[in-house]
Amino acid sequence: MATEAQVNVRYMVSDVPQAADWYVGHLGFEPFGPSSPAFAAVTRGPIRLLLSGRGSSAGRPMPDGRQPEPGGWNRFQLVVDDLAAEVERLRARGVEFVNDIVTGPGGAQILARDPSGNLVELFQPAAWA
Repeated sequence: MATEAQVNVRYMVSDVPQAADWYVGHLGFEPFGPSSPAFAAVTRGPIRLLLSGRGSSAGRPMPDGRQPEPGGWNRFQLVVDDLAAEVERLRARGVEFVNDIVTGPGGAQILARDPSGNLVELFQPAAWA
């Protein structure tokens, strides 16, 4: 059993090296452990993001024949100090966003799309907005 606080999130991706480079290059993750064309892990703080391609064990078909695939609406959230500045920085690097910044009672957020279509939420709490 792990003794440190850590959250593991698994994303299915179309191209493992491309996805790993995207998270490292754009969102400040660091490579973690060995990688291959089928699997890579990257970390940022307590988040360990497991990037799994079709060749990984997580990419195997389910008993009913469904194939795990990238995309969908599930996402993890990264808290940022200045959402507008972070969006500007990432747009300048070619990161795709699926919406504009939305502000609500809890704060402001926007959704970025990784190269495989998985979503990452960037969030600035209202206390900082």
